Amino acid sequence: MTRLAAALLVAGGLAVQQGPATHVLIVSGLSGEPQYATAFHAVATQVFDAARSRWGVSDSSLIYLAEDPAGDPARIRGKATRDELASAFGRLTRRSQPGDLVVVLLLGHGSGQGAESRLSLPGPDPSAADFVEWMKPLAGRTTVLVNAASGSGDFVAAVGGPDRLVITATKSAFERNESVFAEIFAKGLTGEADADKDGRVSMLEAFQYARREVAKHYESKGLLQTEHALLSDSTLARTVALETSAAPSDPRVAGLIAERRSLEAQVDALRRKKATMDSVAYEHELERLLLLLAEKTAAIKAIQEGKP
Repeated sequence: MTRLAAALLVAGGLAVQQGPATHVLIVSGLSGEPQYATAFHAVATQVFDAARSRWGVSDSSLIYLAEDPAGDPARIRGKATRDELASAFGRLTRRSQPGDLVVVLLLGHGSGQGAESRLSLPGPDPSAADFVEWMKPLAGRTTVLVNAASGSGDFVAAVGGPDRLVITATKSAFERNESVFAEIFAKGLTGEADADKDGRVSMLEAFQYARREVAKHYESKGLLQTEHALLSDSTLARTVALETSAAPSDPRVAGLIAERRSLEAQVDALRRKKATMDSVAYEHELERLLLLLAEKTAAIKAIQEGKP
């Protein structure tokens, strides 16, 4: 069972099984101009609503901090300051347990370089090094940090680590122009990137969708592309997925999905043992599992497309 599955599909039907819990933190920083405030909130709202209605995130594990909490008091839980952000990480640490998934989405403008790369917030700006410290107590959870702010690229090297997936809107701190990654990534993550229509989107699917659509955006406008997204760990990104719809009704597809999720769990377990394994044996087993995963995905698509 993958980290985001709320149920385990078994032969002969759908057997409900409680899986690891999911926790989501959304942070919308300083906008600078009204149009950015509107854009940041639109992305945050899309992810917030998906977390509540599709991903099974409880209200106590869903935190949205923004520049202006009064703008949407039904969703926003506090002002996006450095102290509130530190407090939110503390809450998620207490709410979660090893094996859970924690997803953090950062929206806004960035600055600085390396471990001093920062997210612009009201008051003091937190650095990449701050996020490393806040995330240390989350050891044992799988943590996904999506820094969709401009100038975010240095977060990959500074924040990435075991059980930690980092996605950034840019490849370096120097790509600081207005970014369209956040809007496109959120659209993909909440359904558009579900290429095989299995009712869920992996972080790898969402990343690849966003990178492709961002390039199309600049090409369609005849502009030089000024943002290039990065991903820290494609293997981990492949195994972390979020639900987008109800389980498929076709029992053949349901069975194949269950088999694929079992394989993804094996990939995750293998990745955790990498440091203690012979490198050749690790690569061989990883290749075997990924080939099996590809076969399951191809079989699912064939059924859905009506192929024999």
